[in-house]
Amino acid sequence: MNSEKESHTTHDAEQDARNKDVKIYINGEIVHRDDAKVSVYDAGFMLGDGMWEGLRLYNGKWAFFEEHMDRFFNSCKTVSIDVGMTKDEMLDALNRTAAANGMTDDVHCRLMLTRGIKDKPFQHPSLSRSGPTLVLIMEHSKPVDSLSSKGIRLATVPQVRGLPMSQDAKLNSHSKLNCIIACLQAEEAGADEALMLDPHGFVNTTNACNFFIVRRGEVWTSTGDYCMNGVTRQKVIDLCRENGIPVFEKNYSLYEAYGADEAFLTGTFGAQTPVASIDGKPIGNGDRPMTRKLRQFYKDLIKRTTSDA
Repeated sequence: MNSEKESHTTHDAEQDARNKDVKIYINGEIVHRDDAKVSVYDAGFMLGDGMWEGLRLYNGKWAFFEEHMDRFFNSCKTVSIDVGMTKDEMLDALNRTAAANGMTDDVHCRLMLTRGIKDKPFQHPSLSRSGPTLVLIMEHSKPVDSLSSKGIRLATVPQVRGLPMSQDAKLNSHSKLNCIIACLQAEEAGADEALMLDPHGFVNTTNACNFFIVRRGEVWTSTGDYCMNGVTRQKVIDLCRENGIPVFEKNYSLYEAYGADEAFLTGTFGAQTPVASIDGKPIGNGDRPMTRKLRQFYKDLIKRTTSDA
């Protein structure tokens, strides 16, 4: 690995002093970040028992709100957490929190819902009897320029994304230990983030984002069977289809990834982030025409879908 490069991650944002005084939503109350507290008996703190979503605010409107809420409500239903509000009520909570912070653009929100406060410090879900805990953390958050200029260095790690019957990766769970272990392994290898394989050894995802490669004018990503089916991931697939770019959700190995012309990551925060290298092997020649094209298509999509706010 080229260790003289400064390490960075897919979620590196420009420093913004306003974030020191943001107001946070907790179960209907909006308070200064210094006063935002959750009980040590909360199921999220105690067990990682909860679901979350990352959303971005552009031009006063939450991008792809319906898609994020569909995933969020489906995830909560899967693990039998009662959200306690409708999608419209969730939108109102988001908008009230943004308004309390004077936020309209380049804003990232971490929406978190746990099973709530437990009567005793044990595992059983029935011990959470007081209802869920909802927290909305919003920050002024714009990706640093180096994410799109330098790209991310990935390292393949031994930690894999598992089978659905162990912990389904489609669930945006508070329990992120699997991904954290992968990230630590990548850092120990001198990389920025981890490239994770699926249980069969095919290229799957990174510890934080979905992963794409570009080969001979085609865009490839994993089947989606063992990774978070990201909203941005699906938007890129849709944009390829709408613009006549061949796109495939398929199994492929490190052989195809190492030999790719380009590679990039997708996520709500960074949109499309180029990959500079995998396991110390540079990807392509540094020119990324397909990534640039898709980034522009995505920016245009954001503008079209949020400019009427």
